[in-house]
Amino acid sequence: MNRLSLQDRAKILACLVEGNSLRSTSRLCDVSVNTVTKLLVDVGTACDLFQNETLRNLKCKRIQCDEIWSFCYAKERNLPRHERGMYGRGDVYTWTALDSDTKLMVSWFVGKRSARYGRRFMSDVAERLANRVQLTTDGHKAYLSAVEEAFGSDIDYAMLVKLYGESAPADSAERKYSPAECTGTIVGTVTGDPDPDHISTSHVERQNLTMRMSMRRFTRLTNGFSKKLENHEAAIAIHYMYYNYARIHQTLRVSPAMAAGVSDTLWNVEDIVGLLD
Repeated sequence: MNRLSLQDRAKILACLVEGNSLRSTSRLCDVSVNTVTKLLVDVGTACDLFQNETLRNLKCKRIQCDEIWSFCYAKERNLPRHERGMYGRGDVYTWTALDSDTKLMVSWFVGKRSARYGRRFMSDVAERLANRVQLTTDGHKAYLSAVEEAFGSDIDYAMLVKLYGESAPADSAERKYSPAECTGTIVGTVTGDPDPDHISTSHVERQNLTMRMSMRRFTRLTNGFSKKLENHEAAIAIHYMYYNYARIHQTLRVSPAMAAGVSDTLWNVEDIVGLLD
């Protein structure tokens, strides 16, 4: 790994952030898959530490939260009986918090979809904000206690529950692959006085699509899923480092970090690899 030049490491990382798998990256860059995996973990750790330190005192106005499903090692229903309940095996959710205005990914947390992990995630979100914000989440009940514990009454919080109908007839072969159709929404104010015009989770849900498009391990119905939780977390940290700092958002014309005032310049892949030094 130490014998690779900065340009070679940047080439490997560029393949990863554009959605290539570990093995396709190893073929494209003519290196071993172990080299790609080690670089993934090393750079992912550096990206996680860097963003944990820099994404602080954020002057956001509107935050949207959501969870995105994936799995490590095997799907929950396919786990051997003695491995069920083990951390890092089975279903894994990534909790995400997005600034609706700057599109900055403020915080994310990898874990289960339970109240315990919801409280840890929402506590981290609260620690990164400098002022009162309007928060919108989906109808997951874990948010109720998590938001109250993290923010108290110092927040304008609303829940948006989407209602879904059948995507295809029950006897249709397309039903397995077609997403359910949204037939309506239920909006409820939980705390404070949220602006009805900005009660939405559309931006963070669109970001979840970006995650699935940019990380091979999130692609459904393939064998590219994560085998180890450490690799899964590292890939997510690299993705958000690239998304926040090195990728120009089409509607903003700058990176989310620049729009949020966190960075003065647009990063490139070599700058991200340089965090290792």
